[in-house]
Amino acid sequence: MITVADAAIGFGIMVGLLFLGLHVATAMFLVSVLGATLYLSPALVEAVGTQFWASMEDYVLLSIPLYILLGEILVRSGSTDRLYRSLADWLNVLPGGLLHTNIAASAIFSAVSGSSVATAATVATVALPSFRTRRYDDRLVLGSIAAGASLGNLIPPGIALIVYGAMTNTSVGQLYAAAVVPGIVMTLLFMGTIILMAKIRPNWVQQQETVDRLAIRLRRLIDLLPPLIIFAIIMGSIYSGWATVTESAALAVVAALPIAAMYGRLTLRMLHDCFCATASLTAMSLLILAVAFYLNFVLGLMGVTPALGAFVAGIGASQLELILALTVFYLLLGVFFETLPMLVGTVPIVFPVIIAAGIDPVWFGVFIVLMCEISLISPPVGMTLYVIQAVRKEGTIAQVFAGTVPFFIAMIVMTVLLIAFPGMATWMARLTYG
Repeated sequence: MITVADAAIGFGIMVGLLFLGLHVATAMFLVSVLGATLYLSPALVEAVGTQFWASMEDYVLLSIPLYILLGEILVRSGSTDRLYRSLADWLNVLPGGLLHTNIAASAIFSAVSGSSVATAATVATVALPSFRTRRYDDRLVLGSIAAGASLGNLIPPGIALIVYGAMTNTSVGQLYAAAVVPGIVMTLLFMGTIILMAKIRPNWVQQQETVDRLAIRLRRLIDLLPPLIIFAIIMGSIYSGWATVTESAALAVVAALPIAAMYGRLTLRMLHDCFCATASLTAMSLLILAVAFYLNFVLGLMGVTPALGAFVAGIGASQLELILALTVFYLLLGVFFETLPMLVGTVPIVFPVIIAAGIDPVWFGVFIVLMCEISLISPPVGMTLYVIQAVRKEGTIAQVFAGTVPFFIAMIVMTVLLIAFPGMATWMARLTYG
């Protein structure tokens, strides 16, 4: 039987390989092969193809490329540009003006795309030109875009929630329900941070935004309908019992096509670009996920789960102590790793521990996704920071880093709230699923 020390050494080896620059899928695969060879049988290495195939047969994983495709169609249809303009009409009156639009547009786009990186690229592309003729501090502009993008996986239908659900056999529908309130609270915390910064540093924001006539703003409200309809289709079909998570994603893609046609963007060239981008992102994501499932398989045969359960029982740590330790662990890990590597690399080790401690797996799903989202705005590796800088094409990445500081603090506050009030994440899941 493997010991906890052996498991810790294996995890350390995997982290070391990642620091050496190996791709996360390669690092996890090498650790899996090493464990299978030393503790089990070399024959398990030969069975890797079978395990890869079996892990990818999970029907819920089909929703990942569908949500990626949905986001691509909406971006290329011009729906996001119109959404941003319509939100700006009503949010410009708040202290901080157009900065609130970055958060709100990110929140709504997250509710239909499920990807933080896609949200960062999309909102940055739409928003940055709007700020070039305005008097806003660049750091706060960039930080608000990065913060909004971090909602991409937390607000349903976040892809990270799907990955966690598939890896732990947790209901994705329950995870979606559990993430709704934390996603809303996180959005409000970001907007509150902008208002606070506007009061503390009034010279960092434009104090007066031009507001169009009421009739014009009311007419442009129609541009909010397409993403809201898509979100209603996704969530409504799931919770009415009419469609599964995967089927709801397919329905959303079908609904997005007439929206693109309505805006005059539905062409074969546009669809070709959408399919190519979807294939590229899906291949990268599912390769990592397939290897993570193989690692799970090997760890299960090695007896890591009961070993970790016995270890937790032996140290006598309370649930709160364990969660606080994991919070520190993930905050430190987030400095060096991106969302998906953090998620798939730690869930096989951490999940048995939280189950042994009696922690709700649905609540923990929201917690771990929040921790992974913090990594997206944590220098020096935060992926969304580099995506925003790539879209910006001027200045330095240091300005993006500096701009995320107040929003990083807001996410720490959100973490404290989630730990102090776990019902924030569990009550809707229980209400929906009994």
